[in-house]
Amino acid sequence: MATAIDEDRLHAFVGKMLGDLGGGMSVPTVRLGFRLGLFDALAEAPATAAELASRAGGLHERYVREWALAQAANGYIDHDPASDRFSLSPEQAMIFAEPDSPVYLAGAFELIAAMIEAEPKVEQCFRHGTGVRWGDHAGCLFCATGAFFRPGYVNNIVQNWIPALDGVEAKLRRGAKVADVGCGVGFSTLLMADAYPESAFVGFDFHAPSIDEARRHAAAHGYGDRVRFEVAAAKEIAEDGFDLITMYDCLHDMGDPRGCAAHMRRILTPGGHWMIVEPIAGDAPAENMNPVGRLYYNASTMICVPTSLDQEVGEALGAQAGEARLSEIIREGGFGTVRRATEGPFNMVLEVQ
Repeated sequence: MATAIDEDRLHAFVGKMLGDLGGGMSVPTVRLGFRLGLFDALAEAPATAAELASRAGGLHERYVREWALAQAANGYIDHDPASDRFSLSPEQAMIFAEPDSPVYLAGAFELIAAMIEAEPKVEQCFRHGTGVRWGDHAGCLFCATGAFFRPGYVNNIVQNWIPALDGVEAKLRRGAKVADVGCGVGFSTLLMADAYPESAFVGFDFHAPSIDEARRHAAAHGYGDRVRFEVAAAKEIAEDGFDLITMYDCLHDMGDPRGCAAHMRRILTPGGHWMIVEPIAGDAPAENMNPVGRLYYNASTMICVPTSLDQEVGEALGAQAGEARLSEIIREGGFGTVRRATEGPFNMVLEVQ
C-alpha cells in the first residue's frame, strides 16, 4: 500500500533542495570571483557591472554583470536596483575579501571543487573497499586544505588554543622544541614560530609536495635553522626530545592513530605536552546532525575516510570521531591525562600529557 504524501512536508523538502542546489551551483561562480579579483574589487566601493569589470583589470562587462547578478541572487553581494550598483557589506567582506578574517571561506570553495574532482576515485573505493592516497585525490587538495584551515589557525592557535594548555605558553616563550606533526603546507608551524621566537620548530608530513611548499614558505620568511620541515609519517619520526607536539586536524586522517599515539609518547620529553586539534563533534551521530556536522561528514566521506583506508591499519576514524573515541585511542598509546582544553564552533582542542 502506497504511503500518503504529506504535501506540506514535500514542499518544505523541495524548498530545502532548491537552497542546496543553489549553493552547489554557486561554487564555480564564487571560485571565479576569487580568482578574477571581483570580490576584492567590489570591496573597494560599490560599482556598476561596467565599473567592476574595469576595476578588476578590464574584464568583459557582460560576463561580470551576469556573475554579479548571480552573487546577488546567492545573497553573497548586494544589488541596488535604483542605481544598478553592486556592493559588498562588511559582513560579506569578512567571508569573501578579508583573508585574515576567521570566517574567510575562499579555501572552502576550493576544497569543494577538489572533492568533486576526486569523485570517480572515491566511487571505486565504495565498490572495492580501497582508499585514495592523500596526494592522489585531486589536482591540489593539499593546497585547498591548507587554505581552508588557515583562517582558523591565524585567529586561534596563538590567541586561544596554546594559551588554554597548562603551562605550555610560558615554556614556548622561554624556549622549547616543538614538532608539528601532519603540518601540511606549514601554515600552523610558521604561525607558532612567529609568536614564539625563542623556540625551535620541526614540521613533519608524509606528503612530500606539502613539505616542499612549506619549505618555500619558511625560506620566504627567513627563519633560518629555527624552523625545519621534514618528510616523515607520524610513526616514522626518528627525532625525539620534543617539549610540545601539535597535530592540527589530522589525527583522524591517519591509518594507525593508535600506533601514532604510542610513537608520540616515545618522542615527547618527560612532562611534555601533545596538543590535538580535531573537528568539533559529539560522541554519538545524533549529536552531529547539524550544519557543522553536515560539512564534516561530507568532507569525511570524500577525503578523510579514503585517506585513512589507503594507509597501514586503516582505522578510518572519520572527521566526526568524537572526544570519547579519540581519548580512548590516545590513552592506549600510554598517556595518562586527556582533557578538552578549549573548543570553538569548528574545533575542539585536546591536551594530552
